[in-house]
Amino acid sequence: MSMVRVVFAIGAAACAALLPVWTAQGSGAAPRVQSAGPPSALPAPADGLYFPPADGPWEMVDPAAAGWDAAGLDAALALAGDRNSTGVVILHRGRILAERHWTLGAPSRGHVNGSHGPNADGHAVEDVASVQKSVVAVLVGLARQRGLLALDDPVTDHAGRWTQATEQQERAVTIRHLMAMTTGLTPALEHDAEPGSKWLYNTPAYHHLLRIVAAAAGLDRNEVTGEWLTGRLGMRDSRWEPRPWAASAIATGFATTAHDLARFGLLILAGGAWDGETVIEDTEYLEEMLRPSQTLNPSYGLLWWTNGQASSMSWAIPPVTTGGALIPAAPADLVAAQGARDRKLYVVPSLDLVVSRLGDDGSREGSSFNDAFWERLMEAAPGP
Repeated sequence: MSMVRVVFAIGAAACAALLPVWTAQGSGAAPRVQSAGPPSALPAPADGLYFPPADGPWEMVDPAAAGWDAAGLDAALALAGDRNSTGVVILHRGRILAERHWTLGAPSRGHVNGSHGPNADGHAVEDVASVQKSVVAVLVGLARQRGLLALDDPVTDHAGRWTQATEQQERAVTIRHLMAMTTGLTPALEHDAEPGSKWLYNTPAYHHLLRIVAAAAGLDRNEVTGEWLTGRLGMRDSRWEPRPWAASAIATGFATTAHDLARFGLLILAGGAWDGETVIEDTEYLEEMLRPSQTLNPSYGLLWWTNGQASSMSWAIPPVTTGGALIPAAPADLVAAQGARDRKLYVVPSLDLVVSRLGDDGSREGSSFNDAFWERLMEAAPGP
């Protein structure tokens, strides 16, 4: 494993603080993720955030000026490198606080299958596995704000016959159930339980969502993603790629870079805004997407993971329930997009932070990448 590049920026002091917060709203028992402002507060469109241009350099910020310990950041990145990362980018209020990129000496077969070569900067372009779910969650919201679908629509209304269940059982499954992982279906799309009564991380069922969005828009998957999302954020190395190595039910993957993934996280930190333009106008949907979607697994929103809850269920089949927060060492208001082999996107409003991570499996027996990285990273964070 060899280090290609390390950047710690030296520049002007950071912008004025922006502390967006995501709150639960409406009926049900969904708990608040964080309360640091008025109950109706959303991530605010963003006078205090910097947005990188589509062309030209991405501004950087000196860790000391932002209140972070540079040696501690270096230690967190060193740990990420030791744990098979190919790229980590850390943003503070939109500017690059730290980043590092590596080349893996002995990648796994799974990592090789999901690699799409370097981009023009020499950085890895990788299939980010289930991180794509959080990208699709935003696309669903963009379809909703265009009036093309509703969360409580039966999936059958958009996909036709799509399961092995009876027509009546199938019609009970809504788009919301797909996104909350409460379809009541097995991975083979057979009926197992009433929708909403059982939580199961069902990737074959989820994969129908991108098809639904593309069909509703009358565009193919790359056209709709580019026109609605990635093109607007300058995510130039992001695209849907076929997975010839995968089963047909999960045969499309989202390929991107650590920089592009950080841009996507910055959109979420900014409450759906990008450099003065509102991308996600449907703020009701944005709130719902980023809070617990049900009580069975309170650490799961609508295709996003939420920290700071009383327990979490894993994506294993069958799932394993763990008491306590998803990532105990991380701030309670963290939300995350997570994929196999520890592809990660973390967004932390209380720290004005976005972190993206690509690479191979970074967990070890008894020590997940989430826990090890956040324990180290928080040692570098500003004090209370």
